[in-house]
Amino acid sequence: MTSRIGFDRDKYLAMQSEHIEARRRQFGGKLYIEFGGKLFDDFHASRVLPGFTPDNKIEMLMTIADEVEIVIAVSAKDLASSKVRADLGISYEADVLRLVDEFRAKGLHVGSVVITQVSDTDRAAPKFKRKLERLGLKVYRHHHIAGYPNDVRTILSSNGFGRNDFIETTRDVVVVTGPGPGSGKMATCLSQLYQDHTRGITSGYAKYETFPIWNLPLDHPVNIAYEAATADLDDVNMIDPFHLAAYGEQAINYNRDVEVFPVLNRLFEEIATTSPYRSPTDMGVNMAGYCISDDDACREASAQEVIRRWFKAAVEERRESLDPVASDRIALLMARLGVTQEDRPVVVPARELARASKAPAAALELPDGTIVTGRTTALLGASSAVLLNALKALAGIDDAVSLLSADTIGPIQTLKTEHLGSRNPRLHTDEVLIALAVGANTDEDARAALEQLPRLHGCDAHASVILGSVDEGIFRSLGVNVTSEPEYQTQQLYRKR
Repeated sequence: MTSRIGFDRDKYLAMQSEHIEARRRQFGGKLYIEFGGKLFDDFHASRVLPGFTPDNKIEMLMTIADEVEIVIAVSAKDLASSKVRADLGISYEADVLRLVDEFRAKGLHVGSVVITQVSDTDRAAPKFKRKLERLGLKVYRHHHIAGYPNDVRTILSSNGFGRNDFIETTRDVVVVTGPGPGSGKMATCLSQLYQDHTRGITSGYAKYETFPIWNLPLDHPVNIAYEAATADLDDVNMIDPFHLAAYGEQAINYNRDVEVFPVLNRLFEEIATTSPYRSPTDMGVNMAGYCISDDDACREASAQEVIRRWFKAAVEERRESLDPVASDRIALLMARLGVTQEDRPVVVPARELARASKAPAAALELPDGTIVTGRTTALLGASSAVLLNALKALAGIDDAVSLLSADTIGPIQTLKTEHLGSRNPRLHTDEVLIALAVGANTDEDARAALEQLPRLHGCDAHASVILGSVDEGIFRSLGVNVTSEPEYQTQQLYRKR
């Protein structure tokens, strides 16, 4: 794991809030900011920019909380398909509610929710709208527009943006965010600009997307890591040709923004007579590139992230029986960086122990760089074994000490197999932690081991087989960056997720 700090968090908070305020003053009225990426739990940013905390963006917004209003956009299509946010394992519908709670807990004002891309045949959207309204939230609807974003004439008419609900806002800075890509954030902002203009209200638009970082080189590992993270979306980083033509300077953007910019520019011109922007990069307000304090640390962290992304993609392809499209793309990015799977420090120890024991194994790198391992036994799965061994190492407990005795594990196994219908008697990580917590009442070693759990945050782990949802979820909750080989432990066809 990378222990060096490579990103100046305090500088970022100051620069970012100042730049947003300057952009608002540029328009002299209301500013709609499309927030791409994740506002909460931006673990990708914290991994590739060591020092960037997962909630950095929220902390920045809190510095201007009195001026900020949040609008959450969610697509009717994603509601209908019950789309799931992969990193949290919850539906987009549930994530809207989570986001409202998170914003409110931080003292930020959530003005409303807008359901986008609504069609006349939607059933999920009206149902979710009623649910939100019963919870006391304002809800607006924006309709699907045939030909968006290319058919400018239709878009800027009573059959386009004019058909959408006008979102009533009360603050000068309106942050439009959503559970994930495709939520309709940009269209929401543009619809508001159009409707503001028809009402004589002065307003402007800006985009806040952390990646790619526009003022880092195209081949910088931080930007390559973003390509790896979006390999399944066909996103490709590229030099912004409009910025190069307008200013003679290279700036990095990604293909979707570059491709759509001519249309967006025309929309701006039609709405407000003139466009304030000469390039898609101009639309951005991201200051992260100015706040890198140790470039080498960020390069190293980003290369590790690309390797993690390869394992994640390969596992997903194996689970869903997909062709290796995303993993092959990431493999090319790894080649550009000159790294291999084995450059992830926990990979080789896990593989070697699996070969030696002829059973699933796992390895975990501690904060000081020490690597501990664990293998599958009659009592414990590999994830449980490596977790207990890591806690013992952190607490300074002798490796020969058993934190959980066979007498403790036995009754749990009996409960699982004889009463709960489980075919796997081995303890998962959640069961191990519960047993450890019970034992901590009377056992000093168990208590000392439990106290080490916070120190696992940010550690890396690797398993020789695909993890079950329980073990994967526990590692995620502990903040461990876990990967696994794209191989199952058994050849059975039905698998519980």
